[in-house]
Amino acid sequence: MARILVVDDAKFMRLTLTNILVKADHEVVSEAENGLEAVEKYKEYRPDLVTMDITMPEMNGIDAVKLIKEFDPKARIIMCSAMGQQKMVVDAISAGAKDYIVKPFDESRIVETINRVLN
Repeated sequence: MARILVVDDAKFMRLTLTNILVKADHEVVSEAENGLEAVEKYKEYRPDLVTMDITMPEMNGIDAVKLIKEFDPKARIIMCSAMGQQKMVVDAISAGAKDYIVKPFDESRIVETINRVLN
């Protein structure tokens, strides 16, 4: 079981991911709706893993990954991207993200990706 921070500007996406994660026996310690909030919540909760949306208001996911990795070089972050955001995914991986999952979410792919990144 991992302690996970779910970051997405869409409440529906956060809810969907949270349901999948809880069903897979993980604990969602907090949620954030933009990159700025994600960095603050990361520092506060020190989760085992972060699921991070790319396109968000105030601060995008790529900038948030950079700041989180600066704060904690061992942070494990999985990017969540919509179809067609390949260049942004590459940028996110370069910034330190460990992997990515594509929206709309496929439950088995999410669980598989999280287990791989945690192990």
